[in-house]
Amino acid sequence: MHLTQAHVDNLPRAFEIIKDMNRSGQWGEDLNEAARKAVAKVIDGRMKDSVDRHLAEIEEQGTADRRNGSYCRHLLTGLGDVELHVPRTRTYSANDVVGAYVRRAREVDRTILSCFVLGHSTRKVSKALQPLLGERFSPSTVSRVAKMLDATVAAFHARPLLVRYRALLLDGVVLSRKTGAGAIKRPVLVALGLLADGRKEVIDFRMARSESEGEWEVFLTDLTNRGFSTEDLEIIVVDGGRGLLKALPTVFPNIPIQRCWAHKTRNLTDKVRRADQCAVKNDLRRIYDAASEKKARQMARRFAAKWQRRYPQVVRSLRDDLDELLAFFIFKDPTWRKWTRTTNAIERRFREVRRRTRPMGVFTDRTSMDRILYAVFTHENQQQKVSTLFLVTQKS
Repeated sequence: MHLTQAHVDNLPRAFEIIKDMNRSGQWGEDLNEAARKAVAKVIDGRMKDSVDRHLAEIEEQGTADRRNGSYCRHLLTGLGDVELHVPRTRTYSANDVVGAYVRRAREVDRTILSCFVLGHSTRKVSKALQPLLGERFSPSTVSRVAKMLDATVAAFHARPLLVRYRALLLDGVVLSRKTGAGAIKRPVLVALGLLADGRKEVIDFRMARSESEGEWEVFLTDLTNRGFSTEDLEIIVVDGGRGLLKALPTVFPNIPIQRCWAHKTRNLTDKVRRADQCAVKNDLRRIYDAASEKKARQMARRFAAKWQRRYPQVVRSLRDDLDELLAFFIFKDPTWRKWTRTTNAIERRFREVRRRTRPMGVFTDRTSMDRILYAVFTHENQQQKVSTLFLVTQKS
């Protein structure tokens, strides 16, 4: 189902959106844990508000009462066991709030968390919850939970970077976002690291206005300011954009640069006639699939001899970038050569972003875009068994 914008106006519509989001399979236990914590914060906040209202009311009536601590209660939900801390006074307990939740727990779990990830306004979330609980969450309550999620994303962007990587992949991928003046396309700058054991981690991402030298320099400098180390870094794989190539010598000097073969192949085949595209692509593959750098250069010379007369610009472009296209041969291991000759690891993660956000059409605002990207990337990190702090994912 394709939607230009996801509107949650009623319970059936909320379920329809959640069904689209979950079609890929079951939620993992590690992700449910994050969901349980978020639900606990919502319910605990509502119980605190309930006690505050009670004390304010009896104060107006001139009746004496005071807070009397809290007690622990375990609530079994569709997400699993949720531990709550029920506040009370000498004469009043906020347990009624839990009762209201229990009656529609499963629907609330799916709706409130998904609404936050989708980036809905607090009033829309409140409206979506009305048919579930028979009352509205106040906008302030919804805002508090939304701020909790946004704070989690902000903490991810600010966390210290203490892990050392053997390779760094950098790419900018364009996504669409709605504005009052219509949809606009903006690049997302992404840094993905390869650890020594081959695991891949999305280190960070940044929504930018362009892929200019200045935008890349800001992004990469922030990584270094947070502790990113080049001590064990052997290669940087890039998409070939001019802005990034200009920024790298400033931020990461003296690190070998590998140009992405996937990007280069697309660029070169776009310059040849359709009838020749398959043959050109196969000849390029013989270069990067060669057993050694020496063999690769031999294949490059054969490519030039074969296509020089028909496509001189293609041959010149390949020759100009050949050194950076063959930098991945610094690795003896064929697996590491394959991992570092393209930025495909980043491209694959963005395919997951687009698949999961297809029901939304385009992102409704910058905040929802940031949440979705964070959710998908941290889930991918978990799949790689890379520990990412502050985990709250789209599957939550």
